[in-house]
Amino acid sequence: MKKLILPVVLVGILAFYGLDKPIFESYSQRIPGTPVTFDMTPIEGGTFKMGSSSSPNEDEKPVHEVTIDPFWMGTHEVTWDAFELFLDKNYELAVSEEPIGAVVDGLTRPSLPYLDMTFGMGKEGKPAIGMTQYGAIQYCHWLYLKTGIFYRLPTEAEWEYAAKAGSDTKYFFGDDESMLSEYAWTKENSNEETHKIGQKKPNPWGLYDIYGNVFEWTSDQYDPEFYKNSPSKNPVNPSLKLYPRIVRGGSYKTPAEEVSSSKRFVSEAKWKQLDPQIPKSQWWFPEAPFIGLRLVRPLNPPSPEEINAYYNAEPIADY
Repeated sequence: MKKLILPVVLVGILAFYGLDKPIFESYSQRIPGTPVTFDMTPIEGGTFKMGSSSSPNEDEKPVHEVTIDPFWMGTHEVTWDAFELFLDKNYELAVSEEPIGAVVDGLTRPSLPYLDMTFGMGKEGKPAIGMTQYGAIQYCHWLYLKTGIFYRLPTEAEWEYAAKAGSDTKYFFGDDESMLSEYAWTKENSNEETHKIGQKKPNPWGLYDIYGNVFEWTSDQYDPEFYKNSPSKNPVNPSLKLYPRIVRGGSYKTPAEEVSSSKRFVSEAKWKQLDPQIPKSQWWFPEAPFIGLRLVRPLNPPSPEEINAYYNAEPIADY
């Protein structure tokens, strides 16, 4: 099992915090040793009604009250320039302004994809795509070793809370589907490809492309009955099986009518149908050029033991 080197982590945390508690405001995170940055915005904790009573999808019911602790969320989906530093150590070495460090150097990284994972759509300014949930979590692990800050995937409840931004309508801007093109790249306006982040309007809490462009991983296992017995505070349904797991938001391939703040989408085994590896790759979905990730950082990070358990959970064997 991979081990975390706590002194490095603690130095990073202290360097960022300065005090016992971080200042809960927007910030730009630079990936140390590189010119690459990404922005995080604070999401105040609160209570909201999760699900939708008007949805035709029974797995969005019953509507239930959930309380969420405060966290930061990435203003945009993780882009290729930030993800490729993790994907390709030689690339990271080439662009780094300083040694990457033994701990980062020793981190297990994805196998380089044998396909063009952009599927001809390009990388500049665009969201990274095609990684498995395990790959997304390991990207967060790499960021932790680089920055000393605990980044992770959002839970399904955190994602919906942030997407709704205080609303109780189908979209954060209301129920008028004709307005969705102002905020999202969907099947109707995307030309069947990803687009550079931040070209559409954000939601009221400063989140761009929360609908469309690419699906976004959450931490949760999909259970159509989960809402019937969900915990009321910070719920998460642990991943005990490989499929299906929850992705949110819709993508450039999703019809506008299927997009909403409460819609639950799921991962599928067929996303690996073209993968010739035996066993199937734990890193890539060669037939899912529509799935990406958005980062979360809790205001109150878990213990070092809990962080270690999150990052070092063994991947579940495929098939």
